[in-house]
Amino acid sequence: MRRWNIFSIISVIAAVWLALSASVMWATDAAPGALVFFPSDQLMSNLPDDAAVTGGSQIMVTFASTEPHLTRKLYAAGAWLVLPAGLTGCLKPPSAFR
Repeated sequence: MRRWNIFSIISVIAAVWLALSASVMWATDAAPGALVFFPSDQLMSNLPDDAAVTGGSQIMVTFASTEPHLTRKLYAAGAWLVLPAGLTGCLKPPSAFR
């Protein structure tokens, strides 16, 4: 029973962190880049013109843009969760986008 409690606490902390990161990204668009996990074909084919792919794999793609509202544009293109990238402790976009 004790393991389940620890697992539950870690799961709640992770869910709260994800929700807080996504909320901050939606509300402020403060990060210079954006991270999208499990990018769909729809997202990749409908990318905003000002969004640059700075890295990625089958699991995630990192985007950067010099224009505002990258988060909203990625959601409109089909992203299901956009997290910040480029802040201290986050993935960093190339120097051209800083």
